Amino acid sequence: MGEAKGSVWKDFIAGGFGGICAVVSGHPLDTIKVRLQTMPAPAPGQAPMFKGTWDCAVKTVRLEGFRGLYKGMAAPIVGVSPIFALSFFGFGVGKEVISSMKSDKNAKLSLLELFGAGGFSGILTTVIMAPGERIKCLLQIQKGTAEKKYNGPVDCAKKLYREGGIRSIYRGTVLTLCRDIPASGMYFASYEGIKNALTPAGQDPTKLSIGSVLFAGGMAGIFNWSVAIFPDVLKSRFQTAPPGKYNGIKDVFVDVLKTDGIRGMYKGFVPVMLRAFPANACCFLGYEAALKALNYVVPPL
Repeated sequence: MGEAKGSVWKDFIAGGFGGICAVVSGHPLDTIKVRLQTMPAPAPGQAPMFKGTWDCAVKTVRLEGFRGLYKGMAAPIVGVSPIFALSFFGFGVGKEVISSMKSDKNAKLSLLELFGAGGFSGILTTVIMAPGERIKCLLQIQKGTAEKKYNGPVDCAKKLYREGGIRSIYRGTVLTLCRDIPASGMYFASYEGIKNALTPAGQDPTKLSIGSVLFAGGMAGIFNWSVAIFPDVLKSRFQTAPPGKYNGIKDVFVDVLKTDGIRGMYKGFVPVMLRAFPANACCFLGYEAALKALNYVVPPL
């Protein structure tokens, strides 16, 4: 996976293609996740807006049709290619940097070193991820036409800038970093670790079957979101809250505990995990397929 020198540009291109595969396959469950995370706390004696994942899906389709599940997808589609491209590029650069500091430059990286390289990729992607997530979440929580404040990603970005400048667009950046640095480390380390475990002794991990790549990619998504779900809840709340409601991360944390208890930190867990396996299986399969195509056109040195 991008081990040869000078191959980080291939990681960049292949990662972008893999990201598009991930968004198209996983966006409906991402919409459900955000709606569960951001729904208001019910008044005493009243039922919650959504009872769970299935109830949210049924109500969304009934009110808005299947297109409702794909609300806000334009933002991640536009942003996802550079985000995943940067992510895989950052992982490739991180591996090269760590390898350059070892006495044996060709030595295999440990899982901890792969985690560090993956964490570095999370820093790079936040530049695009934070505003993209802000816009996506605001579009996803719009239900029907009565509550429609934004007509699309561009309109949303313009109104956010008008309301609070660039700081409004980048609201939630620190929480995005808190989510993506450890989650990206887990993402890449688990994928490489599972790939290596599935590879017979003496054989090349890049020759794994499609089924093995799908399994490794899907499990990487599960491990990624096992780490990311807690800060992701706080990020979604913070990015969709009215201006002035929260002064910082501590306020969001206290509010979630007060209204929903510790279980509130894991809102959206079911749709996240249902989405994590197929979306990331598709992502890594798309990445590996694109990488093979690039290596065929431009053979590695």
